[in-house]
Amino acid sequence: MNAVETHEIKSHLLEENDHYRELAEQHHQLDDRLSQLTTQHYLSSDEQFEEITIKKRKLALKDQMENMAREYALGHS
Repeated sequence: MNAVETHEIKSHLLEENDHYRELAEQHHQLDDRLSQLTTQHYLSSDEQFEEITIKKRKLALKDQMENMAREYALGHS
């Protein structure tokens, strides 16, 4: 699967698959919060923990989305 095909599959899933769209929205929300945290000069212990947790959660969501795209590609090739 090349980059163009991957992009097309992800676009299709965003339009047609509610679960994929929810995962993408959650990922976007976490990304926004992470951006807020990274602009601060100092993070409290709680904020440092939140930053680590957000990064792990974002990665897990991305993995789920990649798996869905891979499964879609295998089922429609």
